[in-house]
Amino acid sequence: MTLTVSLLDYGAGNVRSVRNAITSCGYSIIDITSPSQIDEADVIIFPGVGSYESAMTVLQTTGYDNALRAYLAANRPYLGICLGMQTLFESSTEYKDDHSGNANKTELPGLGVIPGHVIKFDETKRSVPHIGWNGTIAHQSSPAMKYIKDHNGDEVYFVHSYYAPITDANSKWVLTRTTYEGQEYISSVQKGNVCATQFHPEKSGKTGLNFLKGFLESVEDGTLSNTTPIAVNPTDHTELVKRVVVALDVRSNDNGDLVVTKGDQYDVREKDDDAVTGRGGVRNLGKPVSLAARYYDEGADEIAFLNITSFRQGVIEDMPMLQVLEEASKSIFVPLTVGGGIRSYTDPESGKVYSALEVASRYFRAGADKISIGSDAVYAAEDYYASGGKKTGETSLETISHRYGVQAVVVSIDPKRVYVASPEGVDKKHTVVSLDESQAGPNGERYCWYQCTVKGGREAKDICAVSVAKASEALGAGEIMLNCIDMDGQCNGFDHALMTAVSTAVTIPVIASSGAGKESHFSDVFKATKVQAALAAGMFHRKEVEIGNVKKHMEASGIRARIV
Repeated sequence: MTLTVSLLDYGAGNVRSVRNAITSCGYSIIDITSPSQIDEADVIIFPGVGSYESAMTVLQTTGYDNALRAYLAANRPYLGICLGMQTLFESSTEYKDDHSGNANKTELPGLGVIPGHVIKFDETKRSVPHIGWNGTIAHQSSPAMKYIKDHNGDEVYFVHSYYAPITDANSKWVLTRTTYEGQEYISSVQKGNVCATQFHPEKSGKTGLNFLKGFLESVEDGTLSNTTPIAVNPTDHTELVKRVVVALDVRSNDNGDLVVTKGDQYDVREKDDDAVTGRGGVRNLGKPVSLAARYYDEGADEIAFLNITSFRQGVIEDMPMLQVLEEASKSIFVPLTVGGGIRSYTDPESGKVYSALEVASRYFRAGADKISIGSDAVYAAEDYYASGGKKTGETSLETISHRYGVQAVVVSIDPKRVYVASPEGVDKKHTVVSLDESQAGPNGERYCWYQCTVKGGREAKDICAVSVAKASEALGAGEIMLNCIDMDGQCNGFDHALMTAVSTAVTIPVIASSGAGKESHFSDVFKATKVQAALAAGMFHRKEVEIGNVKKHMEASGIRARIV
């Protein structure tokens, strides 16, 4: 009889990719919709996405928690992913935020299957969340790892702020461990037929698919529990690699077709001296899904779809873009970010009000792993400072991060330089940075502050990039995508002064964007700043530079990259 996977989808985050990964391995799926189905399952996969509190609340209110405990106690086949692993432990310190600036410090109980408590990474020692590709060190051999060489995998994808420490009480559960900037933690567990991963197999490329395939085949042939301890060298460590992200700026062209385009300082139209306005048609660099598939095959670590028309009618009606996500997630098994129009809005015909959380939820169901918020984050930052740093719990950043976790929320900042001759006289609320000679202003200015813009760079606001980044972190962003209008499309490299100013001001990861034109620009920004990822678009679309060559240059420069 062919194995059927019972999927425990509690309604949070991108489960579509897990479904697609399972079906790509040749297995069918049935959704668990009642506690009684848990006992009837051949194998359960629980892709926990979002916050610990949201996951446990749903399990408890639906009655799944006790049914799961009984299923796991009977040593039945199970694979938990991310929160699906963390909820196996006794508790988590992922406290509920009461929006007063203080958190309710009561630990949240878990299923209590594995001894130990899930705790947060120390933000004073490393960027949090832990986002990106990292390695694993095997503590056991397992049939689930049979398609992964030496049982020590190539890099797999992690995105989490909390981790389970290795203790004497849970050491026999440890399948693999991972190191994040000096902190060792459990990256997967297995005892008998119960298995779980902190990493996301469905987002870990071919390595992740091989893990899923090995797990499901071992369930099917009854060999999953045949594990063997491996001698462990405590001096071995893994390393988080630097990410190469590809952005696809998506919009409708003049014929109504959805295309990938690329701007020159945010202008996406071709120059046309014969046109009345001097501007030609929308620059067309290809179709979104086929381009994204190409970048997946070439080794992109993440792909970002940025809808630069901002869903003027609202995301609910923007079916073409949602279909792009749905189609892309069928065959692309690395993280997908989507941005553009993530805000609350009112339907002009029905008068129905959609919250930013509802808009984000629609994206996640379509296949997005992370959503990128632009203008709305600037407005939220302005309100945050105007209120003296108070949280309302009602901003898009707060509502989405509370439901789906901070790791699912990216803030995209679009600043431009405001050149000044001296820091003196500049409003103290703005962070002024010094510039080298190559970046000097039109009158030789060697200082500037970075003024944030909204509405695709069309409107400037009296707030700087550093201020928006710090407010965004406080309100629930897990990552900053840092653009620079001055460098966009210029192919002269990233703005190191801007990247340094922001990445040293926040503890969340920063993605460098705008300006890449050759392989060395990635290595340069990784050497000179604290950014964890760097993004490019046009140079990849035009095939001027290959992703593989960027990574080879990084490795040759002593910067770890994921080589496929």
